[in-house]
This record gives sequence, C-alpha cells and structure tokens, in this order.
Amino acid sequence: MVRKAVIPAAGLGTRFLPATKSQPKEMLPIIDTPTIQYVVQEAIDSGIDDILIISGKGKRAIEDHFDRNTELESLLENKPSKNLYNEIRRIGEMANIHYIRQKETNGLGDAIYYAKQHVGDEPFAVLLGDTVIDSVIPVTRQLMDVYDQYQQSVIGSEIVPKDKIWRYGIIEGNKISDRILNVTNLIEKPEINTTPSTLAIASRYILTPEIFKSLEETKLGKNNEIQLTDALRLLLKRENIISYIMEGTRYDIGNKLDYLKTIVDFALKRKEFTKDFLAFLTDIVNKHDNVVK
Repeated sequence: MVRKAVIPAAGLGTRFLPATKSQPKEMLPIIDTPTIQYVVQEAIDSGIDDILIISGKGKRAIEDHFDRNTELESLLENKPSKNLYNEIRRIGEMANIHYIRQKETNGLGDAIYYAKQHVGDEPFAVLLGDTVIDSVIPVTRQLMDVYDQYQQSVIGSEIVPKDKIWRYGIIEGNKISDRILNVTNLIEKPEINTTPSTLAIASRYILTPEIFKSLEETKLGKNNEIQLTDALRLLLKRENIISYIMEGTRYDIGNKLDYLKTIVDFALKRKEFTKDFLAFLTDIVNKHDNVVK
C-alpha cells in the first residue's frame, strides 16, 4: 500500500530567470494557484496525505505557502465573502507536509535519496514539483492502482513526438496491455537516431524502497548529476519495473513556451474567463494571421 509521496522541488529554475532569482519555479502561478499546489492536491486526491517536499536554498516560499497565515486569515474572515478565507485556511491544512533540503543541486536521483529515512521500507509515490497533470482520475491514483496489481515499481509514461525525445528519459519494453509494459531498458535523453521508442517518462512514479540501494550505486551521469533514470536502470537488474501510459494531459512548467500554453489552457477551463478570454485570443490570432501563415 502506498501511503507517502515525495515531491522534488530543489531545482534552480534557471530557464525562468530572473523571475526565479528570488522565488522557486514551483511557485510560479497558473493564473492564481502556484504550480506545486496542483501537485500536492494530486497526491491528496490520490489518497495520500503524508508528503515530503525536497526543497533547496531559496525555496522558503514553498513552506510559507503551505503554512498557516493567521494574520491574513483574520483579515479575510471579516470580509463579506468567505470564499478566499476558506481557501487560504484550506491550503494551510491540506496535508501533513514535511520538508528537507537538498544541500547541493546534484540531480533528481540525489534529491529522491534524501527521502530514504522518511519513507523507510515502504513503496512511495514521486511527483515532480514543476509538472501538473490534468486528469479525471488523479494520475498518481492510476499508478497506485497498477502498483496494487503488480507489486512492482511503476513509471508513469506518455507517447511524445520523436523530435522531442531528447528532452526525456525514454522507455523500452514489452507490451502487457494497451497501457502497461514490462520495462526492458531506460535511456536518459537519447538522440533521435538512437531512441528505442517514443515512450517517455512523464514525471510520476511509484517506487519500491529498493531504489535507494540503486541510487547509492549510481554514478554521475548527464550534466554531472545523479540521474534517476540511471538508478532505475540499475533497479531493473534487481526487479521488474512496469510502465503505465497515463490517462491525462501533462503540463510541463519547466520551459517558458509550455508555461504560456498551460496558462492559456487553464484559463479557458475557468468559467469566469472562458468567453472573454476566448474572444481575446481569437482577436489576437486574427491580428497575427499573416505571421502564423
């Protein structure tokens, strides 16, 4: 049974400088909600309320966001509408959230290793703090259901365009069903002409505690960092790993263009914005029609 979630949120966010000079990229808002709040909510909606966030230097804003702010609550409580008060109070009580700092930015694998004492000998979920997935059934819940069936580590995956595979860890495997594969190999950000597939690791995992032993044995990889994909390849020598093609739309806040697309998509899903915002976008497209062509 999966009871704990780990959210790595220690990266420097250099692609969003200067905005991330004094705030974590995970706190970049999607309209009025920080990215990482969507991630925490996914864990909660999946039935997990014990969450460890791996943070780093300059990430205090994340802790402050999920903490109580009694002064602000007192101010909002006296307003005619209690909606904002209720929401701010809810954020401060969302889950049992713990924090630990990654002392150096040595990669995703190193960040996850910091969770070893917290998760102990239990399987645990990993949700990357800068990636939001919109789905009917929370994606972490989908992976947990697959884990319950196979009792093996599960990697959330999605099919990506071939010209973008260099951005991802890529999965090779044998098909069990339409959405489930037995993983046979993992390659971190391969070249287009060497990729074994277009099935990409998609920022969500259920991992067994055996991953920590593999992380201890993992050598520095790409970017001189401990890559989780490399550790998973070592884990594959000890036990089977399942890949599950997730049902949902993934939004990567790791680059500026995808961030802009995310805000547009989420704005169009909000009833208070849909009509006026769609009219605005239509006007913009018409004005720039010649550029698009």
